[in-house]
Amino acid sequence: MAVIGLIFRRAIASVVLMALSATLHLVGINVHLPSLRFAWPWQTISAGSSSTNTDLGPWVLQKIEGISKPALGQANFNFLFTHKVSKSIGIWPCWYASTFDAVGHASATVDLNPGPAWWAPALGHYRLHVLSRPADGKPGHVTVTMVLPRPQLPQSAHDIMIDNIPSKPVDTQHSWTYPGFACGVVLRPQFPESVLYSQAQQIAFYKATHVPQVTRPLIKTAETEATQTVRDNFIQPAVNAFGYTLDRFTVRWAAAP
Repeated sequence: MAVIGLIFRRAIASVVLMALSATLHLVGINVHLPSLRFAWPWQTISAGSSSTNTDLGPWVLQKIEGISKPALGQANFNFLFTHKVSKSIGIWPCWYASTFDAVGHASATVDLNPGPAWWAPALGHYRLHVLSRPADGKPGHVTVTMVLPRPQLPQSAHDIMIDNIPSKPVDTQHSWTYPGFACGVVLRPQFPESVLYSQAQQIAFYKATHVPQVTRPLIKTAETEATQTVRDNFIQPAVNAFGYTLDRFTVRWAAAP
């Protein structure tokens, strides 16, 4: 009961003052009582308190610092690669090559919580601005601006996945030595799946870190995923719990070191 009374103290105090004022008026006693407007607890969140802006900002930042997983942005891309094997058979030079069509899957990551030092106030990587406070049953409004590290492209070939290996060759080349009897018999067995996969993985890794047609979609999807994750799962629920609506959420990306 004490806890309930503490939570609803404004509403209770308002009702008590109204009842006391009416009673005194009936008995003919004219006493000036303090005026206290009736309001439910959720209508008075942060109303008239200069400390609310300070309390809300660290509370939302605490939610952000609880993020434990990075955001992932993915991109798929097709590419051709050729595998060639050469070996002499007696006096005959022999080589056999096939060109394959492969599909690469790459991911870029965004570190959503770079650590406490990143959020130091002097760096300006986090700003929460209260536009209006909750009042009369209406929510308040806030904007949040954050700076995050730039998306990180794949760091090794092992971060790349390849589909369709070995796929049907789109082109085959061989030496003039008869391939079915000589080159084909000797060299085709040197096209193991593991070798083809490794070669395709290395080529796809280069494309995912150097070719703009691949890196741009990777970075874009990672930025989009990071923005949605922080806004929808951490900032929006946190400000709503305090009676606020998130009017605008902006993510900027830190300059490359």
